[in-house]
Amino acid sequence: MADIYRHYLLFFLSRVYPKFFLGYLLLPLGVIWSFSIWTISAAKLQAAELDENSNSTSQLTEPVTLVKNLETFPQNRGDMTATEASFSVQLNENWNSPSQFTNQQITTVAALETLDTITNSNMKKNVHSFPYRLESKPILLAAPENFNPNLRLPPPKPPEPPKPPEPPKPTSDAPTQPALVLENIQTDYRDDFSKFHQHNQIIEPKFQFALPNGEKITLKTGFNTFEQPQFDTVTNIPIQFGWQGKAGQYNIRIAGGVDIFNRLPMALNFNAQIDRPIFINLTPTNTLKSALFLAAVVEQGPYKSSAQTLAAQITAWRGGLNVFWQIEPKTTFFSLYRVGFFNDGNFEQQSFSRLEHRFGSFWIAANLFTWQFTSDRQEISGYFSPGIFIVYNGEIGWEEKIFSFLRCRLTTTFGRQYLNGNTTGSSTSQTSCIAQISPNVDLNFGYIFSNVRNLDTGDSPYNNRSLTGQLQIKF
Repeated sequence: MADIYRHYLLFFLSRVYPKFFLGYLLLPLGVIWSFSIWTISAAKLQAAELDENSNSTSQLTEPVTLVKNLETFPQNRGDMTATEASFSVQLNENWNSPSQFTNQQITTVAALETLDTITNSNMKKNVHSFPYRLESKPILLAAPENFNPNLRLPPPKPPEPPKPPEPPKPTSDAPTQPALVLENIQTDYRDDFSKFHQHNQIIEPKFQFALPNGEKITLKTGFNTFEQPQFDTVTNIPIQFGWQGKAGQYNIRIAGGVDIFNRLPMALNFNAQIDRPIFINLTPTNTLKSALFLAAVVEQGPYKSSAQTLAAQITAWRGGLNVFWQIEPKTTFFSLYRVGFFNDGNFEQQSFSRLEHRFGSFWIAANLFTWQFTSDRQEISGYFSPGIFIVYNGEIGWEEKIFSFLRCRLTTTFGRQYLNGNTTGSSTSQTSCIAQISPNVDLNFGYIFSNVRNLDTGDSPYNNRSLTGQLQIKF
């Protein structure tokens, strides 16, 4: 009987215990498995949220970085008026497109580089086309010639828009460029004659050559004569070599040589000039709107004032600054200041300022010229060296193209001149024309009559007449 009960007990346990065992065993395993699945799902959800936040942060960070980079570019706000709007529009359109920011930045940098190229190109054109060109006339024959430097130069031409770069030609067909290419020959002529029979005649041709790198080489020579009563005529042949080039935004001109005389020893000559634009603002049509240019000038050589001055072998060092300010398209201001050291111990200071406004074919201007020496050497050395000399006047002028090949201008000034305590009236009249003989040949000729002094003649009225000319041949 006990065996029977034991048999049923074992049978019962064999049928029930496994279910009981598995039921109680699977319960904690199910809890553990559910907890594991929930943990893994939560981790994935947290990773997804972190990924989304990371993407959102990158979208906000990249535009801010781009704007910061754009602000660090060295820009002239005035020069970017034509293109600035396009930059902002492109930036706003791509603000929500992170994948395009790299291309946008590359495009913006390329656009800025192109703008810089255009500005430099226009800058170069404008430096050589504005009225005074910041060029100095080495060792002036008489300082009052500085009185209206604009009148000695042809009218400026408006800057041309930049030309697109030409595609490179095949190397096999490209001809070898010569080391020197003759660009132009410019011959200057001036004939000054005063009431007191002082006569100076200047004829100076200048040859300009271009180097393959864009730099210029110049050769100037000439045949000059200086006549004066009671003094033998002096003949002068100048020989001067020059170089012109750029260093960044600086335009550099250096020239040096010798002056040969018929009865006097040779003398060295030298001049140098460095100029650069301080700022340039262009109109939407790529013309000059406003600008400021500065130039530093130094020169040394014989003082070609008269036969007596050359016979006394007077030489001078001069140096100073030129300023040209394009206030707005029709208003300009020009000023220069010079100091001079003469080998006879004299010292000079000279200044000239001019404010000009144009309207149509006419212009009006105000001029102020001052000149001062520490000692009067006119009797000893032959050159005008006033203790104090001031000239101020008003000017009115007209310029127009009369024919397709002829452009002329008329100018007259009225004012006062003050010399060592005496004040007299001053006036100057001038006419000049530019004739285009052929596409490559221009002829400039003019006449000047003035009573502005370049000698101290006491109470005697002073007058001077000058014939000027320039022949330019381009190759």
